[in-house]
Amino acid sequence: MPRYAIQLAYDGSRFVGYQVQPNGPSIQANLDAALIKMAKCPEGVTIPTVASGRTDSGVHSLGQVVHFDYPAPMPQQAMQRALNALLDPAIKVVAVARVADDFHARYHAVGKEYRYRVDVGPYANPFKRLYSLHHPYRYDLDRINQALEAVVGTHDFTSFCSTKTDKEDKVRTVHMARVWEDKDQQELVFQFQGTGFLYNMIRILVGTSLQIGDGLRPVNELERLIQVQNRKEAGPTAPPQGLYLHQVFYEPSPFNN
Repeated sequence: MPRYAIQLAYDGSRFVGYQVQPNGPSIQANLDAALIKMAKCPEGVTIPTVASGRTDSGVHSLGQVVHFDYPAPMPQQAMQRALNALLDPAIKVVAVARVADDFHARYHAVGKEYRYRVDVGPYANPFKRLYSLHHPYRYDLDRINQALEAVVGTHDFTSFCSTKTDKEDKVRTVHMARVWEDKDQQELVFQFQGTGFLYNMIRILVGTSLQIGDGLRPVNELERLIQVQNRKEAGPTAPPQGLYLHQVFYEPSPFNN
């Protein structure tokens, strides 16, 4: 059967996360149901899907990548139109590619980019409440960016990993960690690129960085936390609604053809 990769954008507000779970609707369950209907599979027959990784409840995506084997060849644009007609309106396929039979959305990914949006307006904008963290306090952008320099490189990120993780190895490589101001939107935008990230790593880095920007922690705090390897000493876990899986990187990208 031919293998396809798709790129998904979704609003995670109403979902329990990407992965199928028993306690509510998931992105994966919606995608799986759309594929079964589109392929007119007999009862009990499924089309297994594999994503580049999970996103938690309330987390959004602009570039989640999923692969699956489809029962028959299908033009890429036709597949995109058909899936978008069947998917929940909060989920859209933004790209489709026919890929090699051994392509794997998770194992072949060489990196990811996440962004986190912080609403710094004077009041909580009701139209942003599901898509950003409201943080109406004074902040020093230079302090945050100076602190984030310590994150770039290969480090043990135990201090920035949820204790609920099942990963033994906490070493990860971060290629970019920065924040800038989107003045038109009255937002701070954190940007992280790396080979991979631990459970809640981005959200803990953001929660701690905001405390540094507010002057509640010293500028060298992220460097110190990397050394102590203790989650209890880091700052709070920022809420999920500000987090976006922005892009998954492959070499070469299946979507450039």
